[in-house]
Amino acid sequence: MSNEIREIAKRMRALREIEDLSREDMAERLDITAEDYIKYEAGETDIPISVLFKIAEEFNVEFTALVTGQDPKLHRYTLVRNGKGLDVNRRKDYTYKSLAYNFINKKAEPFLVVVEPKPNDCPIPRNSHPGQEFNYVLEGTLKIVLNDKEIILNEGDSLYFDSSLVHGMQALNNKTAKFLAIIL
Repeated sequence: MSNEIREIAKRMRALREIEDLSREDMAERLDITAEDYIKYEAGETDIPISVLFKIAEEFNVEFTALVTGQDPKLHRYTLVRNGKGLDVNRRKDYTYKSLAYNFINKKAEPFLVVVEPKPNDCPIPRNSHPGQEFNYVLEGTLKIVLNDKEIILNEGDSLYFDSSLVHGMQALNNKTAKFLAIIL
């Protein structure tokens, strides 16, 4: 696994140990299997962004601090130029760029998400996390699955939903889809 994942795993372990929790207790709090949690904390496998959000929330730490090891510093505003967001690529299926990574005490996490097209017979990767999510399609066509409901979004379409619903995205028409995701 990459050095970045191993560093995140070390921070996860340190937070868990500070709270004197077992790996099994942590897995239960995150609603994942102990086997998966142990692999994440060992840095043996990629850690889904939804799990990282749950860990940050569980320990009341900034998402950016968990992912980068550095606390956000800006209080009034943060400017992120085109293409300059913080890469948070925790899933091979999507590319995430954090658009407010250096702003402290955020009430929302905005991301630019890129979904590359895959064959239609590929399963759509799914996850869930606490809170709510707003997605606004900037380019392409995106299929969003909420539990068993399929919704097609075109450029300019948006969707706001309870992100505890199991959800996944797929680029359609053999073209890359880009969307703004705001996680609350």
